[in-house]
Amino acid sequence: MAETLNPIPEGMHTITPHLTVDGASDYIDFLKRAFGAVELHRSSGPGGKIMHATVRIGDSWLMLNDYFPEFGAKPMPSDPLPFVLHLQVNDADALFAQAAGAGCTVTMPIGDQFWGDRYGQSRDPRGFGWSIAMRKANASAEEMLLRQRILFGGS
Repeated sequence: MAETLNPIPEGMHTITPHLTVDGASDYIDFLKRAFGAVELHRSSGPGGKIMHATVRIGDSWLMLNDYFPEFGAKPMPSDPLPFVLHLQVNDADALFAQAAGAGCTVTMPIGDQFWGDRYGQSRDPRGFGWSIAMRKANASAEEMLLRQRILFGGS
């Protein structure tokens, strides 16, 4: 009898970031130190570079590969990227400190935010932005709007 196959692998979510990184093996080691990543899979390619790897951070997967210019990949820009990888965790302060200790640069100090999260942002040594948050309070849309107005000097 044929095995029933789920088209979405167990543990994978509908959207999963896939990053091209120059030095993917070192980056995986960084992800382990900074965010407690667990390596799920690694396929080596020419010259020991990583053709494909998957790590899990919390309950989410992150896929990555080394930079292979011979396959038409574009190198990562040195300017800040127009996206941030967001981590929603149980202890934002602890993970934020762990990430900084592993080499992330703080771009927005962690603090209590008007929408109810304890939240901060950092940039890792490869240039990827990371936000780290934990929910502290549920706020209605009206409460958030009022807090936002106060924060930005309105009433």
